[in-house]
Amino acid sequence: QVQLVESGGGLVQPGGSLRLSCAASGRSFSSYTMGWFRQAPGKEREFVAAIRWSGSTVYADSVKGRFTISRDNVKNTVLLQMNSLKPEDTAVYYCAAMDRGVSSWSYWGQGTQVTVSS
Repeated sequence: QVQLVESGGGLVQPGGSLRLSCAASGRSFSSYTMGWFRQAPGKEREFVAAIRWSGSTVYADSVKGRFTISRDNVKNTVLLQMNSLKPEDTAVYYCAAMDRGVSSWSYWGQGTQVTVSS
């Protein structure tokens, strides 16, 4: 079992930056693919970024070049650095984990609100 706790959300002006953190507890963190998703009001949850156990990354086109995902396998954390934020980035951001050999996201955090507004 893996528990995920997000932090770092808040209110930021357009063009600003935020860094989200996801702390994971449980076994074998380094073997998990970790991801970030977001859900805006009235919209479905969407993929933002993921980082595999190998360190390779993948991003949604909407955030490519502005967001950076990273992980620290010693501290069992995954970060999402968000720069050049836009109002359309406003959403609840969720951390998720996928076990190696599995093709679905098995574990989810409770989410952290990010609001981009002037």
